[in-house]
This record gives sequence, C-alpha cells and structure tokens, in this order.
Amino acid sequence: MESSTLRRRALAACTATVAVGALALAGLSGSASADPAPQLRTPTAAGTGQLSPGLLEAMKRDLGLNEAEARSRIGHETRAAAIASALKHTLGADFAGARVSGDDAALTVATTDAAHAEEIRLAGARSVVVAHSQAELDSAKGALDRAAQRGAPAGVPVWYVDVASNRVVVEAARAKAAEAFLAEAGVPAELVTVRRSAERPRTFADLRGGDAYYMNGLGRCSIGFPVKRGTQGGFVSAGHCGTPGVTTNGYDQQAQGSFQGSTFPGRDYSWVATNTNWTPRALVNGYGNGDITVTGSTEALEGSSVCRSGSTTGWHCGTVQQRNSSVTYQEGTVSGVTRTNVCAEPGDSGGSFISGSQAQGVTSGGSGNCSQGGTTYFQPVNPALQAYGLTLMTSGTGPDPSEPPTNPGGTWKEGTTYAAGDVVTYGSDSYRCLQAHLAQPGWTPPNVPALWARV
Repeated sequence: MESSTLRRRALAACTATVAVGALALAGLSGSASADPAPQLRTPTAAGTGQLSPGLLEAMKRDLGLNEAEARSRIGHETRAAAIASALKHTLGADFAGARVSGDDAALTVATTDAAHAEEIRLAGARSVVVAHSQAELDSAKGALDRAAQRGAPAGVPVWYVDVASNRVVVEAARAKAAEAFLAEAGVPAELVTVRRSAERPRTFADLRGGDAYYMNGLGRCSIGFPVKRGTQGGFVSAGHCGTPGVTTNGYDQQAQGSFQGSTFPGRDYSWVATNTNWTPRALVNGYGNGDITVTGSTEALEGSSVCRSGSTTGWHCGTVQQRNSSVTYQEGTVSGVTRTNVCAEPGDSGGSFISGSQAQGVTSGGSGNCSQGGTTYFQPVNPALQAYGLTLMTSGTGPDPSEPPTNPGGTWKEGTTYAAGDVVTYGSDSYRCLQAHLAQPGWTPPNVPALWARV
C-alpha cells in the first residue's frame, strides 16, 4: 500500500455466521466455568504519553473513545498482555488462549484444567475452562496450512484459531469446499466451526503513482517500521511489494535502497536496506498530527485496540479479531497473519499496524474499503525481524542500535517472570512488582509504572 513517508533524512513508518452442514459447532463444548476477576486498577502504560493526536483522533472516530478513554484503554491492554504472557508461561500445556473485551480491556484466560481457575483469578483475570488447549488448536491449523501449501483451497479464503469459541474457524463459500479442505488436511471436524463467507481477500499494493516508496517503477507501497541490521539501516514492509534485488526510491523519487529479503506467499514480509541519506527513526508517520514513537513490539491480545497508518486512507482503528489466521489471495495462501476489522484501501500495503506504542505488524491485504468498512490482515512484525536478523528501531534503541545499551545494573532481568510483591533493583533504586508478568524488552521498572512501584 502507498504511504507518504516522512523523510527529513529519516525513515518514519507510514503507513453472519451461518452453520454449515455437520461441521458447524457453536460455542464451547461442555460447560464453561468462569471466576469473576477482581476490579482492576487503572494503569498508566509506558508510552501512552507519546500517542500522537492523529492516532487519538482515529480512535475517537472509529472506536468512539475520547482522549482519556483511549489512553486508559491502551494502558489496560498493556497490563493485560503482561498478565497473559505470565499465565501462558505458568499454565504450560493447559493454556488455551487469552483475550480482552470492553474499554477496560477485561482479561479472560482460558484453560483446559479447572484447577488453574484460582491462579488465574488471583493474577487479575477471568478464567474459562474449555475443551481444547491452544497447542491443540494451533496444531490443527498448522495441518490446514500445510494442506494449503500443497494447493490453495478453492472457495476457502480464510481460516484461523478463534480463542473466544475455542475452535479453528474455517470460512468458506460452500460447505463442501470446507469439508474437502478438512479431509485433505486430516483435521477432525470436532475441532472446527465452518462459517459461510463471500469474502475475496486481495493485497493492497497500488500500481498508481503517489507519495510513497517506489519499486523499480513497478508500483508503490508503504514503509512498515524502520530497522537496523548491525549498522545497516532500512525498513520492513510487505513481501508482496518486491523481491530481492528490486531497487526502491523514496517518496520524492530519490534513490533509497533495495530489497534484501522477501517472502510471499506463505508469509508476507520483506526488508529493504537503505543508503546513508536515509536515517531510520523509531517513528510512525502521524500525517501532520505528531509522529508516534515506537517503544517495542509486544503482541496485542484478541480484542485489543489496534490502529493502522497508511498514505491512502490515513489513520484508521479497530480491534484485533484473531491472531494466527490464514488468508488466500489470488497469488496464494499466507499464514500467521492477524485478522482485524480495521479498513484499508489500495496504496496502504506494507504500512504500520500499532497498538499504543507497540509495533504490531505490516499491512498485508483484505477486503472492503474505508467508506463501507472491511477486514484487513497484517503480517506480525516479530517474525519478520527474526527471519532477517533485524533490530526494530524503538525509543530505547538510540541512534545506533548496534551499540550495546547502557546497563544501569541491578537484579531486574528481561525474560524473568515476576509475581506481585517481588522486589528488584534497577540502577540504584528498588521497585516492588504490582502485577504478575513476564518482563519484556523495554519494560524496565522506571518505564512501566503499571507493573512496578518505586520503594
């Protein structure tokens, strides 16, 4: 998709359910037991003070939230993601997914073992006991993905793991098409709900001229997020935008760089290395309303708010519908994308999806438009970073992420699971943990007052 990238010698990232045949299974199998969660305190999320007026205005328009409500929701969602991450670690094979709902991002965590209900409640979430673990559903979806790699299923545009229903959902134009797909993949019908769909997803690359980055005169797309690989600067974007060796020009038609890696279909990510005239910054284009500073790439839960920046349609927001989705375009099937109800149009491909200040992914494709609404899929950014050995530019990265960050010392460590009441040191200060969580990159105690209190 097109983007009007902001240069300034910088890379600013722009950017009826119908039961069908015997396969339709509604709701959760068995009875779902739920424990009410205690009232959650309003947190202050790291980075909420850096949200641009453009993003906040889009959340007001698309989600009906005023500025205070938008900041509060993002704070709640940040906290919920931390709690869910810790519970996924402690529940192990019994973990069955997590999601948030409502403006206060009420967290629900599913498990296959009722014995975990009290543990989940004490962590600040509502527990639901379900039949299938996340690993079981992910395995079933993986079998569908492998079947699609042998040949894109006709009449089956989308499939995904749906945490809320504890099922793999297959969207198909006809019941027989879904049945044939499941048979080819060897996936049991009891794990699947079939939903009738007339959706015809497409990628959003636009072959018209415009203000974005251009690929060898072949078209234009949007920058996703600025990155570095060692000392080499560049950006990630959609894989369908170009192949290795294709050169790029910036929005002003000045020489910019070339594609170093690209995957599409299968996945939909790429990375472009740029020349020294372009300096990567930890920014998402705010379209004249103040750029957004990227502080990390923690994945948002199902139900979380998410916004997209793109040059054709500007800022638009919605919610994460399902992660780990698969979608079939004319060119083939792409797996591992996230399904949203955010709209997009041609010219927005490759652009940024962000939740609060956390990078989520790059725009892949979808259906509909921003006049009548639609569905858009994004390729998560973390797999792209891992595939190419890239470092996402964040506010903590500094001007040269190849240089090791300053370590102030102390007992706090990234990747450690902390329980409420734990005390750590960071630099010369001590902090008490307020909520159980798994420490993520950038979640240092001074930066995340929702999780740590200075003592």
